[in-house]
Amino acid sequence: MSLHLDWCSYEAAKYAVEHWHYSHSLPAGKLVKIGVWEDDQFIGAVVFGYGANPNLYKPYGLTQQEVCELTRVALKEHKATVTKIISISLKMLKSVAQGLRLVVSFADANHDHIGGIYQGGNWIYSGIAKSTPQYFVKGRWIHQRQLGSLGFSAKNVDFPKRKILDKYRYLYPLDNEMRKQIEPLRKPYPKRGRGEIDNAPQSNEETGGASPTRPL
Repeated sequence: MSLHLDWCSYEAAKYAVEHWHYSHSLPAGKLVKIGVWEDDQFIGAVVFGYGANPNLYKPYGLTQQEVCELTRVALKEHKATVTKIISISLKMLKSVAQGLRLVVSFADANHDHIGGIYQGGNWIYSGIAKSTPQYFVKGRWIHQRQLGSLGFSAKNVDFPKRKILDKYRYLYPLDNEMRKQIEPLRKPYPKRGRGEIDNAPQSNEETGGASPTRPL
């Protein structure tokens, strides 16, 4: 089995996310999109962006340009471990995104994920990220933070509303100084009562660009 990662088009990343990721949607905004091939067959994409939270960078004393989010890991059936694929994609990201110091990602408990793909890569688990409610708008559930982009406010809408589970937050430093700074945030990895399975080669992916000359 041969594994190959390279920059991919918006269309390729969109196809991967729509077909092989539980969200079925590619985030808006500036993205770094990395395609994944096994035995010369396209099997998915890893996508980085600034994320939906405009304050993602603030807890770490960094600027917005120094922090990004691993927003999607969308893969069909595959042989390589997800941890290995993410490790390669992080090296590629670092090579083009000058000044980027920290990557944040979230494991979604609503889809029975606890972050095994990050634990295998020695990401720093920093605790629970509180989730906002979701609203049923125009035939689909959206997060509260998305209401503003549709011209609504949570204070004066009457859409059906539901609470969702919180997410597990993982951090990956891209330089030694950043690692020293955030290492004190490390908490014990969460575990499943029935055993860790979400890093299996054929598992459903958890998560959650620019070309080499167009970094974040």
